[in-house]
Amino acid sequence: MMGRHAVVLALVAMEAPLRAQVSGPGPSPAGVAVDVSKGLTAVAGLKLGHHTLSERPTGCTVVLAEGGVVAAVDQRGGAPGTRETDLLDPVNHVQQVHAIVLAGGSAFGLDAATGTVRWLEERGIGYDTRVAKVPIVPSAILFDLGFGGQPQVRPAADCGYRAAQAASSGPAAEGNVGAGAGATVGKLGGPGRSMKAGIGTAAIAVGDLVVAALVAVNAVGDIIDPANGSVVAGVRTEDGKGLADARRLVREGLRRPQRPRPVENTTIGVVATNARLTKAEAQRVAMMATAGYARAISPVHLPGDGDTLFALATGTLQGEADVGLIGALAAQVTADAIVRAATQATGSEGVPAARDLARP
Repeated sequence: MMGRHAVVLALVAMEAPLRAQVSGPGPSPAGVAVDVSKGLTAVAGLKLGHHTLSERPTGCTVVLAEGGVVAAVDQRGGAPGTRETDLLDPVNHVQQVHAIVLAGGSAFGLDAATGTVRWLEERGIGYDTRVAKVPIVPSAILFDLGFGGQPQVRPAADCGYRAAQAASSGPAAEGNVGAGAGATVGKLGGPGRSMKAGIGTAAIAVGDLVVAALVAVNAVGDIIDPANGSVVAGVRTEDGKGLADARRLVREGLRRPQRPRPVENTTIGVVATNARLTKAEAQRVAMMATAGYARAISPVHLPGDGDTLFALATGTLQGEADVGLIGALAAQVTADAIVRAATQATGSEGVPAARDLARP
């Protein structure tokens, strides 16, 4: 056991060298290159699809695991919107899921999972009940109904079907797509000082082990780059041209009218590995991975947040899994994916993105 603990401590101490593996292929001891630049789909056996609505910036994102994968969830926010997360508890019966759906549209967006279930059923994929194969598709949503007007436009079953239909193992699209199309950050100073965010993804390969994350970022707080502690996107200054730094605003205290309204802020995502994990081990990985939320979002896990993170394990990597190492890596790629959700986003509906602000 001491050997494993030493590995995890060494990993944390060597965070900067490991970051270099997020952006390019990483050779394994077996000589097989893993293209971690693909993000979540660097984990073999997973496919990713987005569908973005044209009527208003919103949509859904589907992670397909057609062969079935072990799954778990960690939920930290005080206002979650989820579907079929109870069955992910290690004490419950079903051992594998066939897809995860992330969607905008608040609770209305949970309907997107119905479309993904239909797509899987048409292909005979699901939990075998002898009389039918029932696709297991947990889901989580974020609140974007106030972005872009027309709150009656939100992801429905057709969105989930189309996202599943579009899913592939190719490089993951990022920014203003799918569940991140209507995502914003920096709402601590009020809606007029927020910024655009979206979806980001990242992956790390350490030998044959691959750990990846995909996150849709709709946070009330700022996005912080853990590498240097700088604010990437978030609450803008009153003139709208700079970053106010939510950490300073929290210390100074906020006037009541500036406080965000409940249920409008949520970060949802998926971490995945090719390691073989039990449901209990996957849950521990999910719990460790949410440390990435705290590293890259400030403040986070507020009463009005629905912060939720799923963990998937495809089990294609043989041998005993080092859960501590996987969890530490998962926290890192989660933080990296959150930063990318801000840097890859583009301005929309008059709300600027990180790339739109002049840098000193």
